Amino acid sequence: MHDFGSFLEKINPDGTPSAFVPGMEMNARFLDPRYYQIAVLGLLVIYGVVALDFGVRWLNALATVATALTVQFVGTRIAGLAKFDPLSPLITSLSLTLLLRTEMMSLAILAAIVAIGSKFLLRIRGKHVFNPANVAIVTLMVFSDRVWISSGQWGSAAISAFALACLGFIVLTRAKRAETTFAFLLAYTLLLFGRAVWLGDPLAIPLHQVQNGALLIFAFFMISDPKTTPDSSFGRIVYATFVACVAFTIQFVYYEPHGPILALVISAPFVPLIDAVFRGQLYRWNQTARSPQHQFKGVY
Repeated sequence: MHDFGSFLEKINPDGTPSAFVPGMEMNARFLDPRYYQIAVLGLLVIYGVVALDFGVRWLNALATVATALTVQFVGTRIAGLAKFDPLSPLITSLSLTLLLRTEMMSLAILAAIVAIGSKFLLRIRGKHVFNPANVAIVTLMVFSDRVWISSGQWGSAAISAFALACLGFIVLTRAKRAETTFAFLLAYTLLLFGRAVWLGDPLAIPLHQVQNGALLIFAFFMISDPKTTPDSSFGRIVYATFVACVAFTIQFVYYEPHGPILALVISAPFVPLIDAVFRGQLYRWNQTARSPQHQFKGVY
């Protein structure tokens, strides 16, 4: 009988087993970091609704999830992929549920369509350009005044921020993209404290600004998306720092709200350029296959 250690030795660089090991396919599947991300995001949704009384309309949430899965299924068939993968649309729909607010179910459905549709329609070198939830939120905020982001919905207590950071770190260590989040938070925090020192403000102000649940959710679950960040580690650090600078400029130079959300959409088209300069290995989720011939044609 094969043990788990011997199974790991048979995994190819792209995350698929070099040979099928009987009885171990289920264990390999749960190496996929998206399972952890879905669990964490799901817990955050439950905590927000039960403990913080989020203004989440359950019908909107269900419509968002159902639409995301449907568009993913249709896109999978049109793109000719070998297998329908529900994990990514579940993550996107949970992210939309956490951050996007609207009273209209039609807009919640449209957000899911834009989010998942963008993965199939906007691609460069095998990667989708925009984080799905991010581009959907910005698109609907630009074209409709019936959607919004409640930035302070998580509160700013230090204990809440610490809990969110810990949950996010679990996901990051599984997805091996921790440097993206830490580079963004470090750069953005330094800019906030530098601004406070320049203006002579008390340091309690930038400390309060970084203890924001929406900011941490963005940092741990949106900018760290391994499918829309540069392939190389150094490239991800450069990218995260650039996003932080753009976010700071939007927020404190042009005084527009939701700087990080807007900055990510603006910065995303630069990822292919960063990949061309700092080359790295294309990220693939850990998926199982019985043989190299059965590997999936694309990762969406």
